[in-house]
Amino acid sequence: MPVPPNKTGSVGRVIPNTYSKIVNTETGEELGVNERGEVLVKGQHVMVGYLNNEEATKHCIDADGWFHTGDIGYADEDGYFYIVDRLKELIKYKAYQVAPAELEALLLTHPCIADAAVIPSPDEEAGEIPKAFVVLKGDITPEEIMTWVAEQVAPHKKIRKLDIVDEIPKSASGKILRRVLVEQERASLQA
Repeated sequence: MPVPPNKTGSVGRVIPNTYSKIVNTETGEELGVNERGEVLVKGQHVMVGYLNNEEATKHCIDADGWFHTGDIGYADEDGYFYIVDRLKELIKYKAYQVAPAELEALLLTHPCIADAAVIPSPDEEAGEIPKAFVVLKGDITPEEIMTWVAEQVAPHKKIRKLDIVDEIPKSASGKILRRVLVEQERASLQA
């Protein structure tokens, strides 16, 4: 049974002998209820490090023994955790981080969109910008889709490029193969 967040906003024990918290990916500051950040765990069953690889250990276990999962998530009022994305997949737009899964979920709510994927596209000024690949099931233009998204998200989360495609590349289990889209994007920019 989960323990609700304590007064500091961190989440208590969810699994016996396991402690978890959500931290800001930039500052490492603990976040409160329903705030998205990286999921950290600590407990007797969590590894102590990589064998004979101190450098790799330093990248995933901090000085206080917290294991950095690389998952982006949040905890609700009841202490339940929700994983929404991977840290490696975040789009770094200027000083902001944009979760592709959040934009994909929004795109899939549009009645003219059958499927969607969002990747980082290199940008000289911003570093990376969100680019969407969309499979249509209705009549709509890329500009109309981008305007629709912009009306519902913070300015840094706007989709700035969009391609209409016949299908989104996926693994046998149905996971979006973002690396395939990223490779295609890089190849098209170099051409």
